[in-house]
Amino acid sequence: MGSHTNGHTRIVLDSVRRIVQALHETSRWAERHLGLTGAQLFVLQALADAPCLSLNDLAARTHTHQSSVSTVVARLVERGLVVRGAAADDGRRVELRLSPEGRRLVRRAPNLAQHRLIQGIDRLSPSRRRTLAASLDALTAAMAIEDKQPVMFFDDGKRRTRRAARRA
Repeated sequence: MGSHTNGHTRIVLDSVRRIVQALHETSRWAERHLGLTGAQLFVLQALADAPCLSLNDLAARTHTHQSSVSTVVARLVERGLVVRGAAADDGRRVELRLSPEGRRLVRRAPNLAQHRLIQGIDRLSPSRRRTLAASLDALTAAMAIEDKQPVMFFDDGKRRTRRAARRA
C-alpha cells in the first residue's frame, strides 16, 4: 500500500474519532448534568421540536429504527419525562409528548452532537450524501458488521445513569 492510501485511511479514522468523541462528550454531559443517556436526551429534544409524534414519526425524525426508539421511549415514560396518549384526531393512534419535567430538562440541554451530525450530513450535497452512505455501507460490510442491529448512540438498553442507579 502506498503512503497516499495510508494518508486517506488516517483522515477517515481521524474523522471517525472526532465524531465519536463529540458524541461521547455530549452523552457524558447529559449523564452528568441531567441523569439521562445521550440517546434519551436526543429523543426528548426530537419531541420538543415536534410535540405529539407517533413512535414511527419519532423514529423517522431521529433517523433510527423503530425498535431502538421504542426502547428509549419506554425508559423515558417510566421516568415520567414522556407521556403516551391518544391522538386528538384519531383516538386509536398513540402519540408521545413531553411531560412538564421532560420540557424542563430539554430547556437545560445544549445542542447535542447527534443533531450536529444530522445537520452536517444534511448540508452535504445529495451526491456527497449518496457517496458517504455507499462508502459507510461498504465499510460495515468489509468489517462484517452490516447485519448488526444499529442502536441509538451510547444507549445499548442496558446502561443506567448514575442518577438512575441511585434512585433504584
